[in-house]
Amino acid sequence: MRARIEKLQADLTSAEGSRTEATDALRQSDRSVSEVRRALFDLAQQRQGLEQELAGISQREAQVRADAARQQDLAARLLRLQYEQGAPDGLRLLLEGRDPADAARHLEYYGYIQRARVELIARLHAEADELARLEGDARTRREALAANEQEQREQAGRLQKERAQRAALVAKLSGDIARNRREIGRLKRDEARLAKLVEQIARALAAKPARPSGGRPADRVADASVAAQAFASLKGRMRYPVRGEVMNRYGAGREETGTTWKGLFIRSATGETVHAVADGRVVYADWLRGFGNLLILDHGGGYMSLYGYNEGLLRQVGDRVRGGDPIAQVGATGASAESGLYFELRRDGTPFDPMTWIAP
Repeated sequence: MRARIEKLQADLTSAEGSRTEATDALRQSDRSVSEVRRALFDLAQQRQGLEQELAGISQREAQVRADAARQQDLAARLLRLQYEQGAPDGLRLLLEGRDPADAARHLEYYGYIQRARVELIARLHAEADELARLEGDARTRREALAANEQEQREQAGRLQKERAQRAALVAKLSGDIARNRREIGRLKRDEARLAKLVEQIARALAAKPARPSGGRPADRVADASVAAQAFASLKGRMRYPVRGEVMNRYGAGREETGTTWKGLFIRSATGETVHAVADGRVVYADWLRGFGNLLILDHGGGYMSLYGYNEGLLRQVGDRVRGGDPIAQVGATGASAESGLYFELRRDGTPFDPMTWIAP
């Protein structure tokens, strides 16, 4: 599927002479920022796992050392008892009325128990030392991971600065295009390009069927409560993919262009997490003219959800996600003039109004 998608992207680029348009300057910057964001996401996941590992090791080490201390205390008490018992002196045992054989047997038992306890204490100390070594290794890995994260953040800052410079040039050119109404043709080509992409993805999925996976505030964001539910069952209960404000709705006119919105534009802060609205599989995760860093999820039954204008894509083609999982980060890539998410729902390649599916 990844090979098909890459070939499709190459065909679209070649057929439309995409290198001649000014927005090509943003392509590499957007992709680079997306890669860094995904790397930071992966590092954060690794760091979380490492912190859990460290907590487990520290807890186990404390338990082992406590066990060793208890065994040492018991050994000391047994040693005192042996001392108090003393050697089996015949006259003393006779005066006390005790059986000499029984006393000697008790002392021999004490010896067995003491030796076994000494061996146990030695094993516990060895285990504690090994746990301490593992903890040291984990802390070293955590320090290396932190250094890597810091380097990735610095690289992200440099890329953002570079992208801002290119975006300023593209914004100026976009203003000129809007003034002479060539924007109409561009938007129509963007829509046709997206429709062609979705159509070819649908054909590829049909050729090799995949198992189906199971002005208004957008403040009810998708979470794990929608996981493992059939997509069709979510109508009227679906939540927004990101927190923000719905600025443009399906079917609304686009100023000075003569076209209409095929989805929602949700204005949101750059870097805000985008969540999958339902279980699905990533069938597209790349830059597409007009939509920037675009991610498409196939939900089975002909349903797809599309997430555009992202600053970073956190998943790759072939990844399976659950409803509510983080999949991208909000940005202003592609043709977007402000930070936010472009969100579409489609069935059999045809877009429909997402608001009819989102819970009131």
